[in-house]
Amino acid sequence: MAALKGYGLCAMDSALQFPSPRKFDGYKRRSSKWVSPKAAVVPNFHLPMRSLEVKNRTNTDDIKALRVITAIKTPYLPDGRFDLEAYDDLVNIQIQNGAEGVIVGGTTGEGQLMSWDEHIMLIGHTVNCFGGSIKVIGNTGSNSTREAIHATEQGFAVGMHAALHINPYYGKTSIDGIIAHFQSVLHMGPTIIYNVPGRTGQDIPPRVIFKLSQNPNLAGVKECVGNKRVEEYTENGIVVWSGNDDECHDSRWDYGATGVISVTSNLVPGLMRKLMFEGRNSSLNAKLLPLMDWLFHEPNPIGINTALAQLGVSRPVFRLPYVPLPLAKRLEFVKMVKEIGREHFVGEKDVQALDDDDFILIGRY
Repeated sequence: MAALKGYGLCAMDSALQFPSPRKFDGYKRRSSKWVSPKAAVVPNFHLPMRSLEVKNRTNTDDIKALRVITAIKTPYLPDGRFDLEAYDDLVNIQIQNGAEGVIVGGTTGEGQLMSWDEHIMLIGHTVNCFGGSIKVIGNTGSNSTREAIHATEQGFAVGMHAALHINPYYGKTSIDGIIAHFQSVLHMGPTIIYNVPGRTGQDIPPRVIFKLSQNPNLAGVKECVGNKRVEEYTENGIVVWSGNDDECHDSRWDYGATGVISVTSNLVPGLMRKLMFEGRNSSLNAKLLPLMDWLFHEPNPIGINTALAQLGVSRPVFRLPYVPLPLAKRLEFVKMVKEIGREHFVGEKDVQALDDDDFILIGRY
């Protein structure tokens, strides 16, 4: 033992007995089933839920009542870092024009291109600056359940009001696996489940949502399959937000959706609020449909990134693999802004087509 003291053992360690290998002769291995550690099996054994601080907790019903939620864009500086000044201006514009919530780090916000450090920092920043004026919903979903748990713990710890969760993509799982994945995070706080088979490669069928709706933390579903699916949920008392801007008017007024989680509201938040709050308005919907179609001509967020750069709201900086829409489409946008009315769009600068050389594409950031 004296020789071991040089390795950090104190005097009392000399009382330790190191058994001889011979004492294990004849040892019989037990056949009892392995039991996982306590932290892995006890519900609510997660960081934010063990806190005694509850004043910033949001009731799930508060999330269910939201009608216009903007999937907020993340602007960048020329070196690829977040442009928080431009971001704050954009969120402020959303608040001033009646948006009730923002999705931070979603597909539109390019959470898929962020490190988790960036992701949680942006959620925390948004809560700190705007959490008293708008509901902050952090996209903490992942195709890895372990990452989803960890990110959701951190998101609620920095104060987000709700989480957005997607089903595991690419490495698809079984229906039972999808249910287990969502159940691993639902107990942490208010949760919106996002169904977008076009991106995940796997639909979340209604039987999964009906099963999960037994948990009081399920706020509802962002549904992209279509209005028949929306109707199926609303008829069964489940809150739904349309995930398709071009369907959201009919989804809201004909199929019972609560509202929309929108890309278009980055550009025209006041008009999107009017579409969701002021009753059926087919003429306004028809006026906005060409803009919505333009935004999704290429996969989101390419269109919204291009449009906000043309409006001077964000710098023309793209994190690869996203690149701007071509000049012909940019000229189309200039025309649409004039037809709808520049006063309805975010920002104060004149809309410009921009030259190809104006855009900065960043691969390492």
